[in-house]
Amino acid sequence: MSKKEISCPVEITLNLISGRWKVLIIHQLLYGTKRFNQLQRELRGISQRTLTKQLREMEAHCLIIRRDYNEIPPRVDYNLSSLGLSLKNILFAMHEWGEEHGLAETINDIPEEYLTNYNNLNKPS
Repeated sequence: MSKKEISCPVEITLNLISGRWKVLIIHQLLYGTKRFNQLQRELRGISQRTLTKQLREMEAHCLIIRRDYNEIPPRVDYNLSSLGLSLKNILFAMHEWGEEHGLAETINDIPEEYLTNYNNLNKPS
């Protein structure tokens, strides 16, 4: 996250969890401690480089805890910090919303009433 001044709590949250994979990583870690290879298997399509980058960013933002056992072969695992765990209700709400509205896979599938309401929210008062 950049050092620019952020005044909106939603923007703060989005800056911490933005990106294609961070929310999905958090979702996986809600089920408990995972090793790197477990995460990569469960997050189909993520490259090793991207997963490494996302985990480092999340560790820097104190969302996850990385535990290195200093063993040969190397063993490292990841779990959510208390800050990461505090996102649980947000993720559950996103899960419920996705289940309710999951059939709308493209903007063309979203019911007109939702688009109208969204557009009304974004009109200047």
